[in-house]
Amino acid sequence: MKYVLVTGGVVSGLGKGVTASSIGVVLQACGLRVTSIKIDPYLNTDAGTMSPFEHGEVFVLDDGGEVDLDLGNYERFLDIKLTRDNNITTGKIYQFVINKERKGDYLGKTVQVVPHVTDAIQEWIERAAMIPVDGEEGPADVCVIELGGTIGDIESMPFIEALCQFSCHVGPGNFCLVHVSLVPVLNVVGEQKTKPTQHSVRGLRALGLAPNVLACRSEKPLDENVKGKLSQFCHVPVENIFTLYNVSNIWHVPLLLRDQKAHKAILTKLDLLSLGEPNLRKWKDRAELCDTLHDPVKIAIVGKYTGLSDSYLSVLKALLHASVACQRKLVVEWVPAADLEELRAIEAPNLHEKAWNILKGADGILVPGGFGDRGVQGKIIAAKYARENNVPFLGICLGMQIAVIEYARSILKLQNANSTEFDPDTKNPCVIFMPEGSKTHMGGTMRLGSRRTFFHVLDCKSAKLYGNVSYIDERHRHRYEVGLLNFFMYTIW
Repeated sequence: MKYVLVTGGVVSGLGKGVTASSIGVVLQACGLRVTSIKIDPYLNTDAGTMSPFEHGEVFVLDDGGEVDLDLGNYERFLDIKLTRDNNITTGKIYQFVINKERKGDYLGKTVQVVPHVTDAIQEWIERAAMIPVDGEEGPADVCVIELGGTIGDIESMPFIEALCQFSCHVGPGNFCLVHVSLVPVLNVVGEQKTKPTQHSVRGLRALGLAPNVLACRSEKPLDENVKGKLSQFCHVPVENIFTLYNVSNIWHVPLLLRDQKAHKAILTKLDLLSLGEPNLRKWKDRAELCDTLHDPVKIAIVGKYTGLSDSYLSVLKALLHASVACQRKLVVEWVPAADLEELRAIEAPNLHEKAWNILKGADGILVPGGFGDRGVQGKIIAAKYARENNVPFLGICLGMQIAVIEYARSILKLQNANSTEFDPDTKNPCVIFMPEGSKTHMGGTMRLGSRRTFFHVLDCKSAKLYGNVSYIDERHRHRYEVGLLNFFMYTIW
């Protein structure tokens, strides 16, 4: 097994996840099988209980794992299906170590960060890297590991030490370190500044890891003299320094790496130079097609986390893929749900008018998931507007709840119809708490992961929408479900 470690420096949000995914794409295009691991140094066991405002979207895997949104990037870019073990957190590691200590597996030794925690990290990486994720038998050829956060974060230290040991453990020719760093341009000077990257690499080397490749984020391609300076002070060959400059869409990133021969630098370090050039023709066609689309399709997303687009990342990616397939340029308009309510017309008439103008100008309306009752009335208003004006509407999770509530109230005349999430004592519960759920423990107690749904009537609209198949496998993440018996009894009546 070969390993590529991707670390980040200077600031967070540089795009380590996209970089790691793009490296995987280029290696795949060279003929290698690729898997991925994301390390998140927070103490949470998983991302399931974290607010979207705090950490962005929670991505759900086939096996029900609630993980970091970067694993969604890996799956979309590499066309693989990862497992919960492909996301390592500090919480998982410490829980694993403490469970072993409680069972007496350490034979009375004092349990310490080194070697017990660092050994557990290395064991976990090797175990997760061996899991087939591409539908074929046997382990992949290369595992791309992304270390979350930035170099110097105190919570990352056990992982840094473990990865130092791991690089020695797997030996030369099996480990390549790619460091993603920022090369900013100060408006006053107009010059690309290398000092942030120099300091970041110095900190990385002080911790025992030396980068083999530098992936520099910048607005424009690096000047040759800037590359020379980075090479001199960071001890990385000029030919191993690449620019990930701003592009029109993220599908261009693997092409940037290929055009700058990043694959050669990585394959050389991994003793895989015998492989051919990467074939990214279809990838290039998709990236260029996305740039040439002009006819817009306007989608209004009515939600409560509109201040952070990462909260709905998978929804945005699904819309993007669908719009490209339909030869349309996606235009997403964000509508804070509360701005549609009548109370907002009194408190902030300008915001109320703006929200309604966006809704009325949309080609489609989407209400995504969320938790809590804030903004629910605004979402119900959006669903009613879409139904009455024949505007295409999609409700996901909470969005599905409010669509059912709106239909029950408006069409079935059940004025007090509601979800038990918002009104536990409602007399007409059209959405109910799932019997297998827990009301005392939040983490990992929802209906999670891939579930199979059979179509008993193949001539129904749902089956036709899925291409007349007899069943579908879709991923779930919810605590509430439509109370089918009550709801359809009223519908039939």
